[in-house]
This record gives sequence, structure tokens and C-alpha cells, in this order.
Amino acid sequence: MGEIKVPELAESISEGTVAQWLKQVGDFVEKGDYIVELETDKVNVEITAEDSGVLTELLAGEGDTVQVGETIARLEAKEGASAPAAPKAEEKPAEEAPKQEAAPAQQKTVEEVAPAAEAAQQGNQKQWLIASPAARKAARERGIKLDQVPTTDPLGRVRKHDIDSYADQKSNEQKQQAQASKPANPVSPSPAASENSDKPVERERMSRRRQTIAKRLVEVQQTAAMLTTFNEVDMTAVMALRKRRKDKFFEQHDVRLGFMSFFTKAVVAALKKYPLLNAEIQGNELLIKKFYDIGIAVSAPDGLVVPVVRDADRKTFAGIEGSIVDLAKKARDNKLSLKDLQGGTFTITNGGVFGSLMSTPILNGPQVGILGMHKVQLRPVAIDEERIENRPMMYIALSYDHRIVDGKEAVSFLATVKELLEDPESLLLEG
Repeated sequence: MGEIKVPELAESISEGTVAQWLKQVGDFVEKGDYIVELETDKVNVEITAEDSGVLTELLAGEGDTVQVGETIARLEAKEGASAPAAPKAEEKPAEEAPKQEAAPAQQKTVEEVAPAAEAAQQGNQKQWLIASPAARKAARERGIKLDQVPTTDPLGRVRKHDIDSYADQKSNEQKQQAQASKPANPVSPSPAASENSDKPVERERMSRRRQTIAKRLVEVQQTAAMLTTFNEVDMTAVMALRKRRKDKFFEQHDVRLGFMSFFTKAVVAALKKYPLLNAEIQGNELLIKKFYDIGIAVSAPDGLVVPVVRDADRKTFAGIEGSIVDLAKKARDNKLSLKDLQGGTFTITNGGVFGSLMSTPILNGPQVGILGMHKVQLRPVAIDEERIENRPMMYIALSYDHRIVDGKEAVSFLATVKELLEDPESLLLEG
């Protein structure tokens, strides 16, 4: 009898939540097969089987919190075992039922096996459902079983819109049933009933990651002396340079030239001039970092994540753009690893992609600085005493921890970023 245990996840992660069992009791698994998906504070992790055999018992249900090293399933490993033939799915005779009645925990196992056994008898091939991460998340939050959801995909893949459609259908059916069951002369609700009990609501469980994001954002605001300073950047020169170079840049590097590489380069140059913004507080000491791992905030299906561009000071514009594209794709596909998210020294967040004109970004602790980018908008700008021109302007915001960064240093940092962006060729000269 083999045991499936929660492996070491990362130095700072000691537990996770069972997001989805990918195999069920009675299933045969090959060594290396994915058995369960765990949701941690930062990423989802899929645990694989270390031996081949039959899954005999699940010791944790979906939504349960499990600790590193905890046994969550048992596997009957057999030497030379091979996947059972289809008829063997019918070999579970009724005489085993009395044995299961002796222990309630085992009765649950029988109930979990029944749908899989019935599917095998019908020759159904859906024991392993193909579903997108967003669909699995939506199904978990709404308490929907994936095998109940119809899909129009020719390959049988379940998408998030399938979950939404199925949930809406069930909701409408429940409303119709409730309406039909209402008495002709309804009685007054009891005092314990909600005043808005007849109003439509939807209750969703917060994902583990969303709970962690909420907790850490509140912790930062409670522990750091956070302050924000603002400036604005005339993006004329950057946009003109991009327009001149974008086609050749793409031909040479197979990646598009965006704003993020300019901002990353400008931030690194400013951090070198004002190193306390590249530091963190550890007890009564300052840890001033001499490397530049820049976090780039990305919106992912399960919430905001901040993957890290390593050694940004050593990367070219193309290297930075390529790293950002790769990390953003991994975030959308829910494929970020813990290594991708750990160890950033400073963060850049771009609310402008969603249309934000101005905001005060919250620190990504334990970092002490975060730069907020915003929407580029044409605004009239005084060129001199006599001329006013419409220029593409962007507000930029620097939130910083006032415990170790003084206002003068923060304002100077932001002014340096502004100056470098308004003269982008100078970024090539920064060492």
C-alpha cells in the first residue's frame, strides 16, 4: 500500500487547498500521472504518482486544507501492474457493499466510485475531463460537477462559458420551481429572515489566492508607512521612437516593442541612483539589494500575480519584452511556478491597460517601492509662455515606505524616471 503525500512546495508555503482530484478511487494510475491539483497562496501545483497502481482511498476532499507531508490518498501499488481492461470495471460485485457499511468513511468511497463505475459500464470515455483552469475554478466555486456540464466543443473540452451557461440554467430552473411552490397568499416572513431575502444574490467562495492577496494587502497598509507621490510624463519621444523602430525591432527579435521595457529600464536606472527604494526592512536592519529583479503585475484568472523579470539590469530591451510576454502567457494559462513569483526587489503595475487615469498602488511587501503606470491621454501642455500643444501624457505614481524612504528621495526617484522616459535614447547610455 503506497501513500500519496503533499510534497515540499516552497520555503514559505506549508499548506495548500485541494482544488481538484484528477483521479478517483478505483482508477488505475501510471507512475508520473497527475493525481490531484493543489491551490497554494501563489500558484496551483499538480501532484504526480510515484508508483503505478490502483487508487484505493482519498483522505481529503476538494476544498480541504492539507499540510506539507500529510497523506491525502492511498495507492495499491503492484509490481508489473498495468492498466485494467474495460470489463474489470464491472467486477465490483454487490457483496462488497456490506463491508462498506461498517465504516461511514468507506461508504463515501463507494459513493464516489459509483459514477465512475457506471460510466465505465456505458463505455463512457469521460473519466478524465478536459477543462480549462478558469472552468475548473468556476465549477469549484459554484459547487458544480464538471461531468454534469454540457459542452459544444467538438473535443468535449469544458470552458468557463459552459459553466456560466449551466449555472444560469440551473438558477432559472430553481427560480421557476420556487415561484411555482409559492402559496397564493404568502405569509409574512419571520423576523429572522433577511429583509432582502427575495432579492437575487450570488455567493462565491473566495479562492485561496484571493484570500491571500486580501490578507497581504491589508497587512502592508497596517505595517508600512505608505505614501504616494505623483508626476506626469510626456510620452511623445517614446511613442515616436516606437513608431520608427517597431517593425525592425519585431523582425530582429520576434517580439513587439512595448512601453514596459522603457519603464523597466528607467526604473532600474533610478534604483541605482536611489538604492533605498531597492531595499527592505528586516528587524532593525536595512537589506539593500544590489541586484534588480523587477516584478511586473499581471491580471490572471485567479487574481493579480506579480511574476519577476530577473536581472533586469542585464537584459536588453528585447530581453525584457520577451520575459514579460512569456510570464504574462504563463499567468493567463495558470502555469506560473513559485520560482517565477519569488524574490522581486521592486514592482511596476500598469493600470493604464484597463483605462485607469490615476491611482495609488499598494506596496508589494516586503518591497518598499512600487511604480504605477496609467493611461496615455492627449492633454494640452504649455510648451513655453506662448505655445500650447496637445501631447500624449501619462500620470505616474510612486508608492513608497516612508519608514526608510524620505519624501525628497521618492520625488527625485520619480523625477529621474520622468526625465529618462522623455529622453528615451539616454536609456541606452545607462549602465
